[in-house]
Amino acid sequence: MIEKVYKYSTSDDKVVEKLIMDDNVNYIHMVFGKDEGLPEHYSNSNVYMNVIRGKLSIALNDQEVHSYEKGTLLEIPYNTKMNVGNKDEAVLELIVVKAPAPQNYKK
Repeated sequence: MIEKVYKYSTSDDKVVEKLIMDDNVNYIHMVFGKDEGLPEHYSNSNVYMNVIRGKLSIALNDQEVHSYEKGTLLEIPYNTKMNVGNKDEAVLELIVVKAPAPQNYKK
């Protein structure tokens, strides 16, 4: 078999699944219920966030919180302060891609 197959959760339970973490890319699947999310942190590479379902609430650097619905793809630059979460009733599901992989990021 040439291809490598990855499976991810299809549940509504909170999850942060690091599906691909190699030298090329980080590919992460996330699911958050209301008032769940990530601790505040700085992006360690270029980050692409694809909202699969629900509504993403995100504050970047010193901006106010912005909301993005399913079907939205965000590009967030390296070294941006991020506060990521779900402030709505509906389950939030995201795919996060970091490229290049953080250990290979060059300014």
